[in-house]
Amino acid sequence: MQDNKTLKYLSFFTLIIVWGTAFTFIGYAVDYISPAWMVSIRTIIAAFILVLYAKVRGHKLPKLSDKCWLWYGFMGLIGSALPFNLTAMGQQTVDSGLTAILVGFMPLITIVLAHFLIHGEPLTWRKSIGFFIGFLGIVVLFLPDPFKWELINNWRGQGMIILSAVCYSVLAITAKRAPKIANSLGAAMMLISAAIFSTLWAIPTGISYELPPVSVIIVLLVMAIGTNSFAQILYLRVIEAYGPSTVAKINYVVPICSLFAGMLFLDEVISLRSIYAMMIIFAGLLIARSGRNRNKL
Repeated sequence: MQDNKTLKYLSFFTLIIVWGTAFTFIGYAVDYISPAWMVSIRTIIAAFILVLYAKVRGHKLPKLSDKCWLWYGFMGLIGSALPFNLTAMGQQTVDSGLTAILVGFMPLITIVLAHFLIHGEPLTWRKSIGFFIGFLGIVVLFLPDPFKWELINNWRGQGMIILSAVCYSVLAITAKRAPKIANSLGAAMMLISAAIFSTLWAIPTGISYELPPVSVIIVLLVMAIGTNSFAQILYLRVIEAYGPSTVAKINYVVPICSLFAGMLFLDEVISLRSIYAMMIIFAGLLIARSGRNRNKL
């Protein structure tokens, strides 16, 4: 992948489309099925698909005593089960486009975490300023219009989505440090863990015996196959080939994709506040990514 530019940019484009439309799918499905069971069902289906795929590729799941389970089990929790549930709960009150903008803060969080956890990724003064500016963009989304010193009504939903962005940042760092195994096998282990944690999360919420509309079932299958199965393998390959910083750059474009998908499929309206906030966050990202070879803090 590193030497094939066509494959490289095709991988990036695919992740942008899959991740960008995922918020749209969630925004649609969450009106018909509880967030907890939506996550449980999609991760169970995805785990089953990825285990079959790993076997077809000739890989065998390691013994439970293998330390890889600790790494990829944690990645399944922090990168799928927890953020999927936080995002789904948040999208009960937050539009899909705004969700993508909030998750778009993830690259700046990754920059800060990489300073402490990845060798050779120091936190320079440019990165610090970029993070601060990006954080101002998030503040814009939490303050009411007209301006006053109190939080908007759906601040809890937005807060859950910000926490999911933190989870994705931790995943990006962890994936770079995790023991190297076949991508299909690592993805399968992550989704097995995610399915277990998500189901344990869902069971106490109660079981509904009423089937959702066919359209919602189709959406769940699309998310399981696309977002959770195929994209998971592709994500690990991109991390392995280019590192967490490249994944962070891909996330620059995801909010734009999600905004248009929300307008097209969910009739969502883009507010000027969302556009201003996205521009501020992008400005912070650009500043943080400039002058990477300058002096360290």
